[in-house]
Parts: sequence; C-alpha cells; structure tokens
Amino acid sequence: MKTIAAIAFVATVGFSVPALAASDQGGHAGHGAMSETPNANAALTEGMVKKVDKSAGKVTVSHGPLPNGMPAMTMVFRVKDMAWLDQMRDGGKIRFAADQINGAMTIVRFVLEQ
Repeated sequence: MKTIAAIAFVATVGFSVPALAASDQGGHAGHGAMSETPNANAALTEGMVKKVDKSAGKVTVSHGPLPNGMPAMTMVFRVKDMAWLDQMRDGGKIRFAADQINGAMTIVRFVLEQ
C-alpha cells in the first residue's frame, strides 16, 4: 500500500512541477512579455540617448515606460543594425521600439527626433 501511495505522490509532483514552472515564465523583471522576434508594429517609446558605445554595439537610453510593462528607466540596449549607432548622438532624442532578441534587450526600430 505504501508503494502505491509513493508512486501516486511522485506522479502528482512530477506532473505539477513543470506546469508551475511554465506558468511563471512571463514575469521575470518585466522582460518576459517580449518575444524573441522583433515586432515591426510595436509602439514607439520616447527616449534620450545617454551614451553610444560603438565598440560594444550598445546604446544607453533614458526612456519612458515600454509597451511590455517595463517602467521608465535608463538602460543599455543592443541595436538591430550597428549602422544606427552612427546616427545616434549623446543627448539626442529618439523614439524607438525594443524587443528581446537572443536574451538581450535590442532596439529593433528607431526614429531620430528633432
């Protein structure tokens, strides 16, 4: 009888744990809502370029809230196209869309503001 109870317990836990793990994948630091592929139709967010690091292929941007629920903050982004870094200037205003690509927040579209 104890063997049957032990098998039932292991089976229940074995089926429950993957379901619990899968249900919590969307809330990690607000980034989980973003997909692994760029969304060309994503709303643009206003931001100010704080630093352009061409050698690292990154840009630091102070931005408003992102559509995925991330609050306003200053953070480092990769860029989809390295040539974009030549267009960005410290202190310059941009509007941009960002997405999670290969585990890194990446600007996938941007427009220079005047």
